[in-house]
Amino acid sequence: ASNPGQFENDGDVLWQRGHVPDTTVYHGRVGINTDAPDEALVVCGNAKVMGRVMHPSDSRAKQNIREVDTNEQLRRITQMRLVEYDYKPEFASVMGIKNT
Repeated sequence: ASNPGQFENDGDVLWQRGHVPDTTVYHGRVGINTDAPDEALVVCGNAKVMGRVMHPSDSRAKQNIREVDTNEQLRRITQMRLVEYDYKPEFASVMGIKNT
């Protein structure tokens, strides 16, 4: 937003200037092309990223990476609960999912 907080009333300001330069913080959920975000950030449409996307599973965020005992891991997998499911029609239609 060009003027963070411009859409909020004075008693309910959720946008704040961040502690790091050139950052803005929003305390709540943000929706792009949706007025009902159900997560911290919901983007309905394509997203273009000019830079890197870091994720906790990214190897750049890890250290001490080592091989594991595959027999032990297979034993753990056999203890997992595996399921199949269908998306609810109302969710599928909003998200553009055709094969539910």
